[in-house]
Amino acid sequence: MNSIKNVPARVLSRRPGHSLEAEREQFDKTQAISISKAINTQEAPVKEKHARRIILGTHHEKGAFTFWSYAIGLPLPSSAILSWKFCHVLHKVLRDGHPNVLHDCQRYRSNIREIGELWGHLHDRYGQLVNVYTKLLLTKISFHLKHPQFPAGLEVTDEVLEKAAGTDINDIFQLTVEMFDYMDCELKLSESVFRQLNTAIAVSQMSSGQCRLAPLIQVIQDCSHLYHYTVKLLFKLHSCLPADTLQGHRDRFHEQFHSLKNFFRRASDMLYFKRLIQIPRLPEGPPNFLRASALAEHIKPVVVIPAEAPEDEEPENLIEISTGPPAAEPAVVANLFDQTFGPPNGSVKDDRDLQIETLKREVEMLRAELEKIKLEAQRYIAQLKGQVNALEAELEEQRKQKQKALVDNEQLRHELAQLRAAQQESERTQSLREEAEKRASATEARYAKLKEQHGKLVATHAELLRKNADTARQLTVNQQNQEEVQRVKEQLAFQVEQVKRESEMKLEEQSDQLEKAKRELEVKAGELVHMQEALSRSEQSGSELSARLDMLSVEKEALSSAVQQREAELQAAQGLAQERAVALSQEQQRHSQERDELQGRLANKESQEQGLQQRLLAEQFAVLQRTAAEAERILRDAVGKLDDPLHLRCTSSPDYLVSRAQAALEAVSALEAGLTQYLTSRSDASALVAALTQFSHLAADTIINGSATSHLAPTDPADRLIDACRECGSRALELVGQLQDQQTVQKAQAGLVRIPLQGILQLGQELRPRSLDVRQEELGAVVDKELAATSAAIEEAVRRIEDMMNQARHASSGVKLEVNERILTSCTDLMKAIRLLVTASTHLQKEIVESGRGAATQQEFYAKNSRWTEGLISASKAVGWGATQLVESADKVVLHTGKYEELIVCSHEIAASTAQLVAASKVKANKNSPHLSRLQECSRTVNVMAANVVASTKSGQEQIEDRDTMDFSGMSLIKLKKQEMETQVRVLELEKTLEAERVRLGELRRQHYMLAGGVGSPSEEEPSRPSTTAQGGPSKKPPLAQKPSVVPRQDHQLDRKDGICPAQLVNS
Repeated sequence: MNSIKNVPARVLSRRPGHSLEAEREQFDKTQAISISKAINTQEAPVKEKHARRIILGTHHEKGAFTFWSYAIGLPLPSSAILSWKFCHVLHKVLRDGHPNVLHDCQRYRSNIREIGELWGHLHDRYGQLVNVYTKLLLTKISFHLKHPQFPAGLEVTDEVLEKAAGTDINDIFQLTVEMFDYMDCELKLSESVFRQLNTAIAVSQMSSGQCRLAPLIQVIQDCSHLYHYTVKLLFKLHSCLPADTLQGHRDRFHEQFHSLKNFFRRASDMLYFKRLIQIPRLPEGPPNFLRASALAEHIKPVVVIPAEAPEDEEPENLIEISTGPPAAEPAVVANLFDQTFGPPNGSVKDDRDLQIETLKREVEMLRAELEKIKLEAQRYIAQLKGQVNALEAELEEQRKQKQKALVDNEQLRHELAQLRAAQQESERTQSLREEAEKRASATEARYAKLKEQHGKLVATHAELLRKNADTARQLTVNQQNQEEVQRVKEQLAFQVEQVKRESEMKLEEQSDQLEKAKRELEVKAGELVHMQEALSRSEQSGSELSARLDMLSVEKEALSSAVQQREAELQAAQGLAQERAVALSQEQQRHSQERDELQGRLANKESQEQGLQQRLLAEQFAVLQRTAAEAERILRDAVGKLDDPLHLRCTSSPDYLVSRAQAALEAVSALEAGLTQYLTSRSDASALVAALTQFSHLAADTIINGSATSHLAPTDPADRLIDACRECGSRALELVGQLQDQQTVQKAQAGLVRIPLQGILQLGQELRPRSLDVRQEELGAVVDKELAATSAAIEEAVRRIEDMMNQARHASSGVKLEVNERILTSCTDLMKAIRLLVTASTHLQKEIVESGRGAATQQEFYAKNSRWTEGLISASKAVGWGATQLVESADKVVLHTGKYEELIVCSHEIAASTAQLVAASKVKANKNSPHLSRLQECSRTVNVMAANVVASTKSGQEQIEDRDTMDFSGMSLIKLKKQEMETQVRVLELEKTLEAERVRLGELRRQHYMLAGGVGSPSEEEPSRPSTTAQGGPSKKPPLAQKPSVVPRQDHQLDRKDGICPAQLVNS
């Protein structure tokens, strides 16, 4: 046949290639497209079809190499949403991907940890979720690598669970702890997602909410399996260890149970999950591990994923078999080829081309059929999974019924045994008769002797039988030995024959084996001879024993005849005893009739008493039910305040919240005592009703004040406080709901409310402002001490200024002497004015204490008004420190080692400190007090004296500093322009430096306000008075008469938000 020898390259290029490289390239391309579509920055959930293609890719290449090769190149640090969707896809790949994915992810643990730590340090909502999600993924990888029996999907049978747990109790204990840690990571992720949805007011139908909620489907699947496994393991631990040892395990399981139940309940209420997953319902209460039969009541939670609807888009081919052009293109190219080169050999196509085209069409048809088969297989797999889950649920139900039947059977057996024991007891009572015992005593004595002789004979006979049995066993052993020897002979004969067959090929080996077989045969023959001799000896001993046994059987027959005679006599005695028993039974029937009549009367009385008791119990429970209903109304009203927009303007202080939480905790203890008393005696519910009433009011008050306190707290503590209040409300409502039903009042646990109340108490203590490092009992002594120290510091300052003035008169003269005298004189006047101010403040403070303390002592008054006392102490410290600093600055100015600006700043500081002292003294003073008027007059004098110090300092600075005359007459135009530019550069540098210093000053002020504002909140001790003064916190200034290590602050240390207007100097 003719054919084209040389085919052009462009024609060969049209033929499709089927190499592995093309398939791999197409696979990488498809995976890259799926990964880029699944992991992007759009705030929307990951589409299932993209994730499914990635998972199928892991099964195709039996690992996650391609997935990680593309995932490493993603810009995860640049977008929190991108990192969140990456974690979601990785979670799905771990659960449903190839088993080798787990080992591939182990190599990239450091990358996962770095992403989580990076976003954990940033204040981003998705970033915080990414941090929690990465911890869950790392925990998942570690757990499944350590326990390879559990697949990443966590779906194993109970037999595999038993095998994985083993029999060592330490391994079971450790496995339970690891599953607890695994469950904690899962629940922490769900709580973080729901917390953000609550704060962001997101809805499950919005794309932003669905983006956060999508990974919770895998969390629900993991949690259902982990819950079932922990229940199984805990029951197994309780069967091997005492209950006290496992108290920590039970507490941790109960906490996880309530969190998981709350998670499932909230997820079931969302429309987003209702069409994607069927969430199981957990029982009302956790299993009772102290009762082994409770395992039969446990039902495994089964999660059902509904069958997926077909996607709108057609699935892409994972492997493209044909890489050629479309079907219409070959005809066009063939026509061009024919036009260029002419028809090949009379326009007849090559057979190979026809075969290739035929094969291409068949491949296309097979590919389409393969895709259809794959889709059908996936649908069948989903349906079968649903059927398997349903069958597992039915199996669990059957197991539960079986366990219940076993328990009922055991109870019936126990009752039957009790009835049999009672019947036997009555029979023994009737058989004991005194007269029968007296007449039968002699017969029983004789019978006992015969029985003793008969027992000896039986023992002797049994001994002989045992010896006979031993002899028979020896005979059996000998026979077995003979059979073994025969088998050995047969084996040796077979080996000899085999050796003979192989003698032609291996002569030397045959001779060695033959000699060895002969030696073994001789040994076995010797053993056979010894066994035959032992068998003959055993036969002789057996004949002797049989003769002796015949003699004993004759003696046994004689004794048995004597025993029969004695038994006949005993039967006659028993007949007489039966007659007496009949008479006795008649007497017992008469007594029983009388007893039944009396018992009937007693039963009537008891029924009447029970009726009255039931009525009393019903009335007591009705009172409890009405009280619980009212408590539920109060608590629902308080919980409703958490979401009430009108409640946003209500505020409260952490101190009041702490007091309410402590009172609520005490009420919980009283409620537990009342509940215990009621369960012990249900005829008296007064203690429980009183405790429940008090608890409902205090719990509602705590919830409302917690919400009000959160309105002034930072965002994170406020969110945690709101969550704690919600949990407290839900648990309290659950408790009062249980108290309204007689079926559930036995299961009510008031202690469950204590945990959220303790959380509220802890958050309130964290939000409380800081106070002085002294006890309240010592505040009075600290006030007197600080005022005395301030007076002493001012006296010392006046003395030092006088000394400096004397030194300046001897050391300087002229203008410098005049300037120094004027500055020191103004400083002296300022110190005298401050001394008068401190004296007036001391008198006013004593008047306030005497008028306000009543019958209490001075220390009690200071402790009661601790906030006001702390502000007074802070102001006094500030005045003393300012006076000391002013003296130091004046000394440096006189000695020409300091700056005049320091003296000006110190004057401003003293003016502000005295204003703070006046405000702290004025807050509790009487408006008509003469000491208050004197204090205000002294304050104005201090402001004037401080202004004089500033004015004298500025005038002295102008006199002392040299002013160079600016002579520019000898400079040219170019030099003037150059100097002008240099001056402008200098001005810009100074302005930049000034701006930087102002920023630094602002930061210093802000830090000072934060430190001093710890106790700067308005006082709660006198709510009737407006808070017009600063409640100064603990000052961070140095002690009195000590130089600080930093430059003094150049502005007032007070702020208008604290209620103090800083003093403004006249000349500043």
